[in-house]
This record gives sequence, structure tokens and C-alpha cells, in this order.
Amino acid sequence: MKRWLLGTALALLLVVASIAAFVSPPAILSLLDAVAGGGIGVERAANAVAFGTHGQTLDVWRPVASAKRPRPVIIFWYGGGWVKGDRAAYAFAARAFAKAGFIVVVPDYRKVPAIRFPAMLQDGAQAVRWTRDHVATFGGDPRQVALSGHSAGAYTVAMLALDQRWLRAEGVDPRIVRAAVPLCGPYDFYPWTSDRAREAFKGVVDPVMTQPIHFARSDAPPMLLITGTADTTVRPRNAIHLDAALRALGAPVSLKNYPGQTHEAIVMAVSVPFRRRSTVLADSVGFITRVLERNHSAQ
Repeated sequence: MKRWLLGTALALLLVVASIAAFVSPPAILSLLDAVAGGGIGVERAANAVAFGTHGQTLDVWRPVASAKRPRPVIIFWYGGGWVKGDRAAYAFAARAFAKAGFIVVVPDYRKVPAIRFPAMLQDGAQAVRWTRDHVATFGGDPRQVALSGHSAGAYTVAMLALDQRWLRAEGVDPRIVRAAVPLCGPYDFYPWTSDRAREAFKGVVDPVMTQPIHFARSDAPPMLLITGTADTTVRPRNAIHLDAALRALGAPVSLKNYPGQTHEAIVMAVSVPFRRRSTVLADSVGFITRVLERNHSAQ
């Protein structure tokens, strides 16, 4: 019996290893999340919708249940060091926020080496423009839009929230961003120390203009900066420094630095299989909900 159990375990490990060789870790996590019930009560309402001017696509997720009024919206950008990642692999994040009552837009964006800064921000701004123009079709409220994302995606969130040039260039009022919750993002990371950052920002004339912290302003939308003390990929000092800069200006900002949580663990905690490891999802949803409800009451 023990030999049979050992053989079965080894076989399962081989299957998992074989899958992992061809499927990204986030995609595997999305599969595990679905098996654990992450998709119950939500649906992908649109798949591979074209947007922008460079062949980008996005998905839209939403709760299955009907609502009495248009639902608040979250646009979520995934990470991957500006070189990898795709919207389908982050279905676990989309399902989590949709189950919390949001319409969730997950855009793709162009990657290095085909592009470099600022193309990722231009793609991000075009996703916001599409959301403004089309999210009502899916039951979303374009007046109640929040931004979130992980790692390189969190960089896009911070830049779109703080540097108003990118949304204005797409004809979008920057005030459309009502709240922002970037997870483990780089905000104060020059001089660049990683090969991925050096490639992504290669050729930039003024590196300061690539740094979210440079655009800290008193009238920034409310932001919840999330990081983990054990993040050695994008170190917590990025969030700590941006938090301090915004606070010094009187901007509405909060910081959550989760003890012992790594770069990957922060976003994994959004999924059903790893949700008990930290309160990332509950804190993110609670923050965005409070901010959007205040905005809705003031309208």
C-alpha cells in the first residue's frame, strides 16, 4: 500500500512538472483557483476584446448576479517584468475581484524587447479609455473606476494615477481614476539594478521621468500601497518611499507591508488556494469600496 501511494505521488509530481514546463505559474494558479471554486458566481463576459492602436486585447469579468445599479470597476494589470505575462493567466485575480462585486477589466500590453518605455503606459492609458467608453455595456460604472495590478502592472497603476500625461494623451480626464491599489510595484528604482529594468527603460533621456515617486502630488487619487517584508524582487522601500512622499504632500495614501510575505506570495494571496496566508484581497477590496462609496455619495 505504501509503495502504491508513493508511486501515485511520484506520478502526480511528474504530471505537475510536465505541466509547469509548458504553462506559466500564474496560469497554473488560475487553474488551481478554478478547481477550488474561484469561478463560482462570476463569469468572463468578454474574451480577447480588441482595444487601442497596437493590437492589444482585454478580458472583462463580472458577477453573474444582477445588480440594481451599475457596478464599480477595477482595471487590473498583471506583472512579468515587462517581458512576459498574459491576461488569461491572471483569471484568478479577475475572478476574486469580480466575486467581490466589481466589473473587472484585465488588459494585455506590449512587451520588451518589441517595445520599451513608455509603450506600456500608452497601452495602459488606452485600456482606461476603452473602459471609459465601453464598460457600461457590461454593467460597469465609468464614474467609479479603480486601478490595481502586480509588479510591472503596479508600475503602470502608479504612473497612470500620478503622472497625468498618459491619460490626457488619450483624451481621458485623469480624474477618472478614483482609487489605486498597486501590489509590490517599483516606484523609486533608479539607478536601475536589474537587467529587465535596464532593458525596459533603455534609451530614456531623463530617467527621473520614469519614476512614479517623481510625480507624487497632493491631489493624487487615494492609494493603498501593498508590499511584503520578504519581497526581494521589488523591495519594500519602493512602497515605503512613495508612501512618505505622498504623505509629505498631504495626499490620501495608506501603506500595507505584510510580514514575511514575498513578491509572489502577495499576489498569490488573492487566489482561493492561498487566500488564508494574508489579507491582501480583503484589504484591497475594503479600501477601494470605501473610497468609491464616498465618491458615489458625493455625486
